[in-house]
Amino acid sequence: MAKKRANGEGNIRKRADGRWEGRYTAGYHPETGKRIIKNVLGKTQAECKAKLKKAIEESQSLDVGRADEYTVAAWLRTWFELYAKPHIRPSTMNYYHRNIEQHIIPAIGDIPLNKLTTRDLQKLYNDLQNNGRLQKVQKKEKPGLSNSTVRGIHMMLHNALDRAVKEKLILTNPTENCIIPQIEKQEMKILHPDHISAYLNAAERRNALPMFYLELVSGLRKGELVALQWSDLDEANCTISVSKQASWDTEHQLILSRPKTGNSIRKVSIPQDAVELLKQEHAKHPDNPWMFPSGRTGEMYHPDSVVTLHKRILKDAGLEHIRFHDLRHPYVKHTTKNKSLQKQKS
Repeated sequence: MAKKRANGEGNIRKRADGRWEGRYTAGYHPETGKRIIKNVLGKTQAECKAKLKKAIEESQSLDVGRADEYTVAAWLRTWFELYAKPHIRPSTMNYYHRNIEQHIIPAIGDIPLNKLTTRDLQKLYNDLQNNGRLQKVQKKEKPGLSNSTVRGIHMMLHNALDRAVKEKLILTNPTENCIIPQIEKQEMKILHPDHISAYLNAAERRNALPMFYLELVSGLRKGELVALQWSDLDEANCTISVSKQASWDTEHQLILSRPKTGNSIRKVSIPQDAVELLKQEHAKHPDNPWMFPSGRTGEMYHPDSVVTLHKRILKDAGLEHIRFHDLRHPYVKHTTKNKSLQKQKS
């Protein structure tokens, strides 16, 4: 029996189940040239007609031949290799790669790219906030990722999906209407001037006085500190040249890269007593190019090992915990003068 069609609408028909179906050419296959036929369904002819009109308009805005090729996982890996990786620092590259492979793909990687919704992303963000940490946590620690990490994942996804819009793989960017967590305000803790001598005493007992005294008077990032070589020290002018930092690649191998920003390439003035300490340190390993080589391997000191040593120094000195990053606070830098070292030496 012939199918009933609406008058004057050759691409709309009424199905045997009572619903109306609209069929349309969404595009042409890029390799075979064959038409890509799609359909819409409606309970009434009017509903079907409206859906068909919208679908045709959308198909004209999409590269239909390619839009169906990608899952979220396939597109993110393509975007990372083609658009992100060649233009970002190794540390950022590692950060993107880790978030894509460990947090995003396991959760939503199988969803077709053109079916990804704001709701899918909102659920992802909420899940990461509540239970996103992959390593075991202490009882007092939150099992979820920090707000700043979730915001970072959101921004990366926004960029990747924005590129998908530009390539006509999706119509709109589903990250646009997501609600993302606010930045957490962390209380800044500094090493009080009265505690500097105790801190430096503890550092000296661990044979790390030159490294941590230099940190207090220079405010270097941990990756910049461990990347220093003797060629970076200008004894005559009492300066340190900062032109590289330790970071990680996607295989989590430690490599040298340029500092975080162009302004991070700089010369840092240090006091004469810091220079003297560094000269004493150099005499201990004159043939090693690294300013602070690992005592175990003789190679570049690992940035995370510096943080671990910092925690031990605080504990040895009986001081409350502060982040290594907070040693960069300018108040500490400007109050750590020669008197602090002299007091520590006495």
